[in-house]
Amino acid sequence: MRQRGVSPKTPASEGRRRMKKETQQDAVRTLNTLQTNASFLEQIKRERGDPQAQLEAMKHYLIRSGLQIEDLDRLKIIHVTGTKGKGSTCAFTERILRGYGLKTGFYSSPHLVQVRERIRINGEPISPELFTKYFWRLYNRLEETKDGSCVSMPPYFRFLTLMAFHVFLQEKVDLAVVEVGIGGAYDCTNIIRKPVVCGISSLGIDHTNILGDTIEKIAWQKGGIFKPGVPAFTVSQPDSPLEVLKDQARQLQCPLYLCPPLEAFEEEAKPLSLGLAGDHQRSNAALALQLARCWLQQQGHKAVGELKAAWLTSRRALPLAPVFHPTPTMKQGLQDTEWLGRTQILRRGALTWYLDGAHTTSSIQAGVRWFRRAVLNQERPNNGPEVRVLLFNATGERDTAALLKLLQSCQFDYAVFCPNLTEVSTVGNADQQNFTVTLDHMLTRCLENQKQWNRLAEDKTGLDPWLAQAPEPSSGPLHGPLLLVPPAPRPLNASSLVFSCISHALQWISQGRDPYFQPPSPARGLHSHPVASSGAVLLKEASSIQVLVTGSLHLVGGVLKLLDPTLSQ
Repeated sequence: MRQRGVSPKTPASEGRRRMKKETQQDAVRTLNTLQTNASFLEQIKRERGDPQAQLEAMKHYLIRSGLQIEDLDRLKIIHVTGTKGKGSTCAFTERILRGYGLKTGFYSSPHLVQVRERIRINGEPISPELFTKYFWRLYNRLEETKDGSCVSMPPYFRFLTLMAFHVFLQEKVDLAVVEVGIGGAYDCTNIIRKPVVCGISSLGIDHTNILGDTIEKIAWQKGGIFKPGVPAFTVSQPDSPLEVLKDQARQLQCPLYLCPPLEAFEEEAKPLSLGLAGDHQRSNAALALQLARCWLQQQGHKAVGELKAAWLTSRRALPLAPVFHPTPTMKQGLQDTEWLGRTQILRRGALTWYLDGAHTTSSIQAGVRWFRRAVLNQERPNNGPEVRVLLFNATGERDTAALLKLLQSCQFDYAVFCPNLTEVSTVGNADQQNFTVTLDHMLTRCLENQKQWNRLAEDKTGLDPWLAQAPEPSSGPLHGPLLLVPPAPRPLNASSLVFSCISHALQWISQGRDPYFQPPSPARGLHSHPVASSGAVLLKEASSIQVLVTGSLHLVGGVLKLLDPTLSQ
C-alpha cells in the first residue's frame, strides 16, 4: 500500500532520483541552499504569536515526507531545551543510556565540523553513506509531493529535523535524545507529541529577536515543550522564570520537578567524575541523571539507582526530583561523556588550545572561570615568557561588548578576531558554508569587535592595562585572579588583530609551532598592524602560548576542522 502523502513513482521522478545519487558533498551543498535567510527569520517573528502556523507547516512537511505524527509516537524520545547547557545535558544523557546497551539516537545542533554530527547513532555521526542515502531519499520525496499550494522544501533546520526522524525510525533506535533548536514552543522539534520525559537546562537571555527580550518570555518559550502527563525536570532557575515554568506545567498537568544539585548524588569521599570540564557542567550532569533514570523507569528497567534518604527539601514550591545512588553505569557514562568544542583542551607542544563555544554572558562567565582555572593548573614555564591569546567571533544580535568585557579579566596579550570561515574561499568546505550573511558583513562585524576590545582596554586605565594590574614582585605565588605581565610595555591598541579567515588567524597565532596544523595558504591580516611583526617574534620566543577560542560554536568548529583534520574524515 502506498503511504499517504506520497505520489506514485513516475519516469520523471525516477530520473530525478537517479540524478540525485551523488556524493555526500553534493548532498551537503544542496542542503546549504535551504539555509535560513533574514526574510525567513522575519517571517518567524511575525508568526510568533501563532505557534500553530509553524507547527502545522512542520506537520505538513512530515506528511509529505511519508510519515505521520503517529509514527513519531513510536520513538521513545527525551526532549531537552534550555538557554545554555542543553547540548551538554543531551550528551551526558545519551552516554549514560548507551552504557545500558541501548541503541541510541541523538539529534543536536549546530554541528562543529561536519553536518553529519547533528544526527548520531550510538554516539557517532551517521556515516557518509547513510547521510547521503537519507538526504536524497527525503529530498526527492519532498520534490515529488510538491504542488502549487506549497513550497517544495523546508528550511535547513526543519529539513534536518525531518531527516533525523526518518533515520531514527528506519535504523530502529531504542531511544532518541532530541535537542531543541531555538526556544521550544515554536521549535519544529515540538511536533513531538509523546516524549517519555522532558528537560530544561539553565535559562538566560539569548535569541531575543525570536524568543522575546525578558527571561520570563524566554522561559515561556522553553516551557512550550511540556506535554500533559509527561514528567519534566529542570535545574535551579531564578524565581521569576521558574514561576513561569510552574504555571505552564500546572496548566498542562505536566508533573514538573526541580533537580537537586549534583553533590546530593555524591558520596563524601567519592565525588562524581565528569567527562566535561567546568563547574557549570555539574547542573547539566544532575539533570541528565534525572532524565536517564526517568526514562529507564518508564521503560521498566530494573537498574535505575536506589533512592537515598531525603537530602534536602525544595523551597521553590516545586516538587524535588528524587535523590538516588547513581548506578555504576550512570557514573561511567558521566565520566566517559565527550562533547567537542565545549570546555575542550588540545595540547600541542608550546601551544595549548582552549575551545569553548560559549556565546551568552552567563556561558562566557562560566567559560572564563574554566579557562582561568585550567591555566592556573597548567605548569608555568620557567625558560621564557608565557603568552595568552584570545580568538573571538560572535554572530547574530548578541551584545559583543558585554561578552568582551567579561573576557578582559583573563588578561590576554593579544585579541584576534576573524569570521567563522576556515578559508576565504569556501570551495571544498561545504559543511561550513553560510549563505545567510555576506563576507563583507562578517568582516565589518569583526572590525567592530576589535574596536570594542580596544575601547574596553582604554577605559580600564590610562596606562598599559597589563602593567597597571601586575602584582608586586614580592607578592609571592599567584593564588588569586590570573594576571600576565609582558616582558616589556606595549602601546595601547597594539594588541588586537583582524584576519579574513580562521586559517590565517591560526597561522599567525601558532607561528608554525603546532605540528598538526598545516595552513593551506599564507596568513594575511585584514589591515597592516604594528603588533603583527613584534607579536610574531614574541609568539615564536614564548615557551607557553595559551589560546582561548570562544564566542561562537561555529568559530570553534572551524578551528577544530583545521587543528584536527581527522574530524573531517
